[in-house]
Amino acid sequence: MARAMRIVAAAMCLAVVPATARADQNTAGGAGSIGAVDITVGQASAHSDPIAPCTVDTKPDNRTDPVTVGTKTKYGLGTTTCTRNPNGTASVKVEGQRFETSVLRQFGGPVITVRTFKAGCDTTQNGSSGYMELGAVSGFTVPQNIPANYTTTIPGKTADAPPMAEIVLNELIVPTPADGSLVTNALHIKLFPQGGPASGDILVGSATCAPFAGL
Repeated sequence: MARAMRIVAAAMCLAVVPATARADQNTAGGAGSIGAVDITVGQASAHSDPIAPCTVDTKPDNRTDPVTVGTKTKYGLGTTTCTRNPNGTASVKVEGQRFETSVLRQFGGPVITVRTFKAGCDTTQNGSSGYMELGAVSGFTVPQNIPANYTTTIPGKTADAPPMAEIVLNELIVPTPADGSLVTNALHIKLFPQGGPASGDILVGSATCAPFAGL
């Protein structure tokens, strides 16, 4: 399978609201986590709430030792930091390593690994910016420059089979209508998105920022 060593990709995204809106001091919020899992394979399920979550003001930092969710998805050491800056803005920083999932292997798919990953965001007076980085990826291919919501698939075993997984890199989620907030996921794996023997989602590196309301 495709492999890229060292830092293979980095990206930054921006979400804003009209310039007439401004954040009041100490109203910005942010949250982060190393990842989360909610998948079903046949009759078996594996679930983990956000791992090592942090939240501005209430849980400013967190960390995790290596953790296995179910029997086939692993996260290594990771840290999260959610900071209120002196000017009232918020910043979130997530750093993790040694993510691995072999959940697709039983269907003839690859083992997906990410040696290192980062996700983060910062609020401004009228919006938020987010960023992510991935390093040493295997099991899927990654472009050097990742646009927001770049999507690739793990194909089925035959030409007419549905994809085993859809992988979204630099996933950017913003509300409608826009309010300046955003969620940045470094990696989002969707199992058998068109239906099949497994379903659910695996998140790797997640950061949320909102300029106008605490989270």
